[in-house]
Amino acid sequence: MPQAAGLQRRAGALPETVITAASNVYTSPRVAPLLVLGFASGLPLALTSGTLQAWATVEGVPLQQIGFLTLVGTAYTLKFLWAPFVDRYVPPLLGRRRGWMLVTQLLLAAAIMAMGALSPSSALQPLALLAVLVAFLSATQDIAFDAYCTDVLRKEERGAGAAIKVMGYRLAMIVSGGLALILADQWIGWGYTYMLMGGLMLLCALATLWAPEPEHVATAPRSLREAVGEPLREFFTRRGALAVLLLIVLYKLGDAFAGALSTTFLIRGAGFSPTEVGTVNKVLGLAATIVGALAGGSLMSRWGLYRSLMAFGLLQAVSNLAYWMIAVSPKSIWLMATAVGIENLCGGLGTASFVGLLMALCRQRFSATQFALLSALSAVGRTYLAGPLTPPLVDSLGWPGFFLLTVLIALPGLVLLHMLRETIETMEKNGA
Repeated sequence: MPQAAGLQRRAGALPETVITAASNVYTSPRVAPLLVLGFASGLPLALTSGTLQAWATVEGVPLQQIGFLTLVGTAYTLKFLWAPFVDRYVPPLLGRRRGWMLVTQLLLAAAIMAMGALSPSSALQPLALLAVLVAFLSATQDIAFDAYCTDVLRKEERGAGAAIKVMGYRLAMIVSGGLALILADQWIGWGYTYMLMGGLMLLCALATLWAPEPEHVATAPRSLREAVGEPLREFFTRRGALAVLLLIVLYKLGDAFAGALSTTFLIRGAGFSPTEVGTVNKVLGLAATIVGALAGGSLMSRWGLYRSLMAFGLLQAVSNLAYWMIAVSPKSIWLMATAVGIENLCGGLGTASFVGLLMALCRQRFSATQFALLSALSAVGRTYLAGPLTPPLVDSLGWPGFFLLTVLIALPGLVLLHMLRETIETMEKNGA
């Protein structure tokens, strides 16, 4: 009897142990700082895009000049070009990853505050140049931060790390986007708002000092030539490299098509007001994305990479049917809120596993360059396929038929994922 009782206790303790381990992954000293570091990564984006455009609009800047401000963010799409410099050169403080993060955060704090000292109506050109500098520094911070996450997280922590990054990034966009507009319009004005945002960036630098170094520190490339060429050579000598690259393009393609004109669909196709759409997307959509990412990170620590990618990819594909339900049903704000919540929840799950895949594919020595290249490749489907092809597909199929098609568009990526199961499981077990 005592022996049976002991077996029962051990059997009952197993699920509790697994659940405790999954919840504790977010309090890991390698995972927890990523919330603040993710916030630092997301803070400059709106300050050089939507918030800056709003400031220029309020100041009466001509529309054509405001249009040119959209080019400020070009650095984010081209950051892979100077990622090898971040791999090759090591700042004198805090190591190769945290050193670059600290340098860019301090410079960002100063540049954002300097933007607050100018005005679009009287000094648009200097302000735009400062915004370009902020975008460049922000993209460089992203390079170092993504590489840091790849290097510092253990394989069972990658999903949680990706989820915390997403959460911090989204919270920063609320602060530098929606909250900044309210502060500037009703409380402290535009200049002081940018000063405040620069101060927040300065505080985020404390998290870089707090964050730990990776357990295994790889040596930097010996030359810039090696930093540029070796990451590509190393990746393409792997078995199944081209198939893995194709998987990166296809995995979130169905989700990209469904989201390409989702706001236009909800307003023009389903008849909701911009206020209704904005409220649901900003509040419920954001909350659902964060919950999905956090849940995905927790489940990944138990399920592993392949199982999570497959399960979350299926949910991501099926969740597009929520928009189909809106398209074929009578107008209902509750249906719209439920559909947006489900789609964003499943999208958050898929994002957690997908970022975990990108991390797993990077060699620590070249993680800045390889992650920058892989993340740029992941945007190919969204930028060059979903964006241009969605309008003609909607015109020919109608909204209901289009959303059914997005489910089918997601299937090739899942089939390819199944074919690469052995490759992914071996990679996760033995490293990239």
